[in-house]
Amino acid sequence: MNWFQALLPREDQFFDLFEAHAKTLVAGADAMRAALEGGPETAAWCEKIVEHEHAADAVARDVLYAVRRSFITPFDRSDIRGLTNSLDDTIDQMQKAAKAISLYEVTTFEPKMRELADIAVRCAALTIETMQKLHAMQKNSDRLNELTELVARLESESDTVYDEGMKALFLAHRTGDAMGFIIGAEIYDHLEKVVDRFEDVANRVNGILVEHL
Repeated sequence: MNWFQALLPREDQFFDLFEAHAKTLVAGADAMRAALEGGPETAAWCEKIVEHEHAADAVARDVLYAVRRSFITPFDRSDIRGLTNSLDDTIDQMQKAAKAISLYEVTTFEPKMRELADIAVRCAALTIETMQKLHAMQKNSDRLNELTELVARLESESDTVYDEGMKALFLAHRTGDAMGFIIGAEIYDHLEKVVDRFEDVANRVNGILVEHL
């Protein structure tokens, strides 16, 4: 029986995987911010985002496999799947931004786009700290609540940046460059949604805290 138990995933393995997943978000957000500096390196940074998204998919598969073969999990299986899906959706959204940039061969970006990417980088840092502290929910409950609240505030800030950016984009292209406006608006939309997905992760964590504290 001992050898059989040794084959089962450790409960703390889930937290290791959550942290590994969050690390791909940090790397993806950093690459996205670098891409928005523009210039000849833009395409290479977009390829990096895709690589990080593939790494995140591998972690997600490991989590879902561990859920299926575990008798004991740190919290409800549906919460584990939900948190994993939220983390994965976040870097998927980064990949969508990279895909749009690559598809339209954009190499120059608006200041407000970079501001949104800066917010995403800050959200990623808060998210990995959240995953690192999640293994000790009771001990870290105050900080976990603070972290999720900080992400919510950043999401609200991103809405303002998005609105300001879209207005500036419209004013810059209202004389006739419709395609420039359409492409810029799509990039803005993807960037703003990246921050939304980070808030989804924070909301998932909040739900777990409510159930288990």
